[in-house]
Amino acid sequence: MKTSIATVSISGELPEKLEAIAAAGFNGVEIFENDFLAFDGSPAEVGRMARDLGLEITLFQPFRDFEGMPESHRQRTFDRAERKFDIMQELGTDLVLVCSNVSPVSLGGIDRAAADFYELGERAAKRGLRVGYEALAWGRHINDHRDAWEIVRRADHPSVGLILDSFHSLSRKIDINSIRSIPKEKIFIVQLADAPLIDMDLLYWSRHFRNMPGEGDLPVTAFTAAIADTGYDGYFSLEIFNDQFRGGATRPIAADGHRSLIYLGDQVRRLQRNQTLTTPVMPERSDVEGVAFVEFSADARDAANLTQILKTMGFRKTRVHRSKQVSLYEQGGIRLLVNTEEEGFASTSFAVHGTSAYAMALSVKNAQDTLQRALALGAEQFVQPVSAGEVSIPAIRGVGGGLIYLIDGQSELGRFAEIDFIAVEEETNVPVTPANLLKVDHVAQTVAYDEMLTWLLFYTSIFDLHKTPMVDIIDPAGVVRSQALENANGNLRITLNGAENRRTLAGHFIAEKFGSGVQHLAFSTSDIFQTAAALRQNGFETLSISPNYYGDVEARFGLDPDLTERLKAENILYDRDEHGEYFQIYSRTFGEGFFFEIVERRNYCGYGAPNAIFRIAALKRQMRPEGVPRT
Repeated sequence: MKTSIATVSISGELPEKLEAIAAAGFNGVEIFENDFLAFDGSPAEVGRMARDLGLEITLFQPFRDFEGMPESHRQRTFDRAERKFDIMQELGTDLVLVCSNVSPVSLGGIDRAAADFYELGERAAKRGLRVGYEALAWGRHINDHRDAWEIVRRADHPSVGLILDSFHSLSRKIDINSIRSIPKEKIFIVQLADAPLIDMDLLYWSRHFRNMPGEGDLPVTAFTAAIADTGYDGYFSLEIFNDQFRGGATRPIAADGHRSLIYLGDQVRRLQRNQTLTTPVMPERSDVEGVAFVEFSADARDAANLTQILKTMGFRKTRVHRSKQVSLYEQGGIRLLVNTEEEGFASTSFAVHGTSAYAMALSVKNAQDTLQRALALGAEQFVQPVSAGEVSIPAIRGVGGGLIYLIDGQSELGRFAEIDFIAVEEETNVPVTPANLLKVDHVAQTVAYDEMLTWLLFYTSIFDLHKTPMVDIIDPAGVVRSQALENANGNLRITLNGAENRRTLAGHFIAEKFGSGVQHLAFSTSDIFQTAAALRQNGFETLSISPNYYGDVEARFGLDPDLTERLKAENILYDRDEHGEYFQIYSRTFGEGFFFEIVERRNYCGYGAPNAIFRIAALKRQMRPEGVPRT
């Protein structure tokens, strides 16, 4: 699979863009005209820069308002085309994109347009160049790739071909089966973009909301499979117009783009309809069996406070590491590690972020296969020396530079706790009542809003997860965008919460923690009231919810007053959807906004989003005011 990206897709000056595109692993680059015009160097210099970086210039674009112009304008269009041809030859590319005409003076007619393209093809052929025609979704006369193909077919010139763009076809819901009848040699290049489903003007939607394949809701995989069925073996190029990307970091977004194409190619290859796409062979997406452990980094003082909270939640210290200052706490199927090492990655993480849930381990079918897939998709491997006889657990970098360990039951990885840790006697000075906590229900990661698409693509390309619709979490100081990733059996649920300003609770967490990370962990129980009683007995401090909330929730859901009183007495939040009920208890915040949640799901599928504003208001009431030093 030959990969390319248009320079308009990422931020920065042209040299910076080219370097980022090459570093991401692309084979080629489309030079967008405005990027060239804003650059001080000559076309030849741009061509040399690209070639020195190992990039082929796949396309120069766009050439606008060409076909079907009245005679008073027609000669001028060909004069403009000749100028574009001059630039192309200096750049060292042989293909120009001509998008369908949007000029109000343009004339319709398939034959008229075909005649114009035949003449343009003749002029291009004299220079050894080619012309690709693309149907804009908002073209004045041509807005359907089927009509664009008919013009190319009637032009019948070897130097004139079709350019297919997923956004233009899919946004208009054009039947993609029509692509399969197009001869592969007449498809000159394929441009790809995804987008969220938004009901708005096509031009505005296209210019502001496109994203990488796999980050939106359009059937880009089916579109690409239809093209592959023609036998097409040319470039697949990203053309992304997105306000978020224009203001984002150049290299990470370029890397996202390359990952999206490799992931897309893998999906098409797995359809087994054809073997046209030569993509890196990698294991299939990994099914996750659960969260094996979550690891906290802390210093001695914070560790004492954290472990005290864990004990009030019913966790018991069961093991200590053989060679490191790491303690293991367990309850039900939940394992939490508290790392107070003064050297190594955990120590570095603590120095930068303070006490945090900096690492989690996922139980997968095959850890090495998962690692191989992650690396093929551009993930960064993490390796740290271990002592003799201890288990080396495969790991990759995740959100905020944290770690994702990969554990399976096929090797010693599944016995890491028994191998690396020594069992300890239960501490009896302060009895701990088990709180009936069963497993990690979900991991909530807070990220900057402009990173959300990056991490959605990261998780869904490596692990067998699907994304749920984005929801708005209302914070008294603003809005936080939230999207959940889940696997089919609910063994892994990750919520990504995108913060846009630091006044929100999520934004405060990012600012104070110096970056994205896990802001809260949710544990499940089968009986929220039994758990609440145990928590109270252990001295757990629940988050105090406004009493005004309970009158409203009783009225909204028609709850029995006795149930409402039980909820109120234990500070339990309640929600209901078409599937079932949801109960939530929250801890107070620890550090700079981290907290725990305990939930009971009775066939409920969501995450209690309607309750978020009440939870956030309560958390803010008990947080250390900004600017007040930590004691």
